[in-house]
Amino acid sequence: MEIKNLKKTAQRIQKAIKNKEKIILYGDADLDGVSSVIILKETIKNLGGEVKVVYFPDREKEGYGLNKDALSFLKKFSPALLIVLDCGIGNFEEVKLAKKTGFEVIIIDHHEILNKLPQASIVVDPKQKGDRYPFKGLANTGIIYKLSQILFGENISENLKRNLLELTALATIADMMPQEDENEVMIEEGLVSLEKSFRPGLKVFLKNYGEIRQTSQKIISVLNTSEVKNHLDQAYLLLTSSSLKEAEILVQELIQKSYQKQERVRKIIEEVEDRIFKKTEEPIIFEGDSSWTLVLLGTVASRICHLHKKPVFLFKKGDKESPGAVRMPKGVDGVKAMTSCEKLLQTYGGHPAAAGFRVKNENLEKFKKCLIKYFELCGE
Repeated sequence: MEIKNLKKTAQRIQKAIKNKEKIILYGDADLDGVSSVIILKETIKNLGGEVKVVYFPDREKEGYGLNKDALSFLKKFSPALLIVLDCGIGNFEEVKLAKKTGFEVIIIDHHEILNKLPQASIVVDPKQKGDRYPFKGLANTGIIYKLSQILFGENISENLKRNLLELTALATIADMMPQEDENEVMIEEGLVSLEKSFRPGLKVFLKNYGEIRQTSQKIISVLNTSEVKNHLDQAYLLLTSSSLKEAEILVQELIQKSYQKQERVRKIIEEVEDRIFKKTEEPIIFEGDSSWTLVLLGTVASRICHLHKKPVFLFKKGDKESPGAVRMPKGVDGVKAMTSCEKLLQTYGGHPAAAGFRVKNENLEKFKKCLIKYFELCGE
């Protein structure tokens, strides 16, 4: 049994390669999105095709997922096949705009399905209605690895398979997907491959660390500090680097950023703790500030959620709209909670335990009240 529309996607990509169509890969700026882009790009290249543009949105400036600023930048490449990876499942208006701009859109995502699907030409998401694929816990990179297998058929070499599996393993661990079923197999095989990686960006880590499980966590920790510059993620630049010297420079820069990130995270946690000190009766933690860095709020929310065992909604307050991060205690579904308040939101989505949103400032207080009502009524 295959994931719904995965073979159809492979056929469309093969057609694009044969007809020398322009292909754009648009990925979320985390390790799962980055690895998805790299695997698909390397697959297309090995099959004789070319990816015209790779684009990662800057979450701090553009927010999460497909967005209008990105489409404005990319429209000069229209018409093209726009493949959106590890995001897009909640970008209803943006997909409509992409089609008007002249793009044919394919979405490959693994996040929770909202009440409808975007009007893309093809949507791949194991959680969509009618998808009978039994395992729903794949990272997006896991889905792309399966797509790659279909595209290569019997022509995939063992070396290439290992090169793709090492990224699949790292991304699956980084995205905190369940390490069971297919994921367990891909992680085990991928970590074995990682020890013999040809990628300079991974060789740098392997020189300095020991046991492979610990090394993989070090790699993930450093890559999670990467930022987007000129629409390219630093983790992408590192993992696709062909020079060991260049990779060493990038790794040192990311390690330094990791220390700075930890300090900024600590300060935001202190601010949140000060604010919620007298709000212990509230069933949720709902806080925001214009000075907070959006890309750090997921980490902060995770730690606050772990400490207080409450649903956590943190946001960076913008001039008119505020994007935010959501983290949930075990067994609580943050996407379901936000769905009950969707009329107040611009966009939202993610996983039950880790998600995000964007809301107009005028609706912030209404959103908070709606969430409190939801959690009081459902008893979560």
